[in-house]
Amino acid sequence: MTETTLADGKIIARADAGVGTIVFNQPEKRNAMSIGMWDGMAEALDRFEADAAIRCVVLEGAGGKAFVSGADISQFEQNRSDAEAQRHYNQKTSHGRKKLAEFPKPVIAKIEGFCMGGGLGIAMSCDIRIAATGSEFGIPAARLGIAYGFDMVSNLVALVGPAHAHYILMTGGRIAGEEAERMGLVNRLVPPSELDAELARITSTIAGNAPLSLLANKRTVRAVLADPAGRDMAAIAAAQDACFDSADYREGRRAFMEKRRPAFTGA
Repeated sequence: MTETTLADGKIIARADAGVGTIVFNQPEKRNAMSIGMWDGMAEALDRFEADAAIRCVVLEGAGGKAFVSGADISQFEQNRSDAEAQRHYNQKTSHGRKKLAEFPKPVIAKIEGFCMGGGLGIAMSCDIRIAATGSEFGIPAARLGIAYGFDMVSNLVALVGPAHAHYILMTGGRIAGEEAERMGLVNRLVPPSELDAELARITSTIAGNAPLSLLANKRTVRAVLADPAGRDMAAIAAAQDACFDSADYREGRRAFMEKRRPAFTGA
């Protein structure tokens, strides 16, 4: 296993057995996201994207009490005091948000404890969300007098539908893990003692699948959710063709006929 610290130690990036892990490491503030942490996350994602050995990425919070509790409110007065300051804040954090939203490999959020506000926004930008019982979710924008951007609200509506989105945004309250699972905010809810094993099962499965298929399918799902005018159908078709022309496809066929596990290389 290799490990790198970024953002003055507030982001930890690990690589092990085909899985990249990014740890939000500010437990004394329940892993609230500072501007530097957004940059550190983006750098970690860049490294994992460039590493062909990394098949999927996990995001998690340090300390076991929070995934990410939201933005670092201690920076609000300096960086988000009014609309103009908010626009500058969005520009400063846009690289990290864009990198996560457009990351081509599968991304899984491992959630323990609080997952609030911008932290829920990060989790919703992941492809899969696995949470421990006892986790709490929410978007307290209405309690702070702020509004979240189109991309985050769009992700929320896509996951839970407009009725639940209105409830979450208008009440600003906390939602228990069981309710979050019922709404569709999380894919799986498991006891804390089983969270690591469940995550290992999922990442092992994904890491053993064909990388070109994972890329093509993730791209297609995104396109389904996008505005039709913005869909790059040629890129989707090219990704599909790349799968059918790949050595991995030939390996998958042979492995099926020979009743063995395929050994995919991403070629």
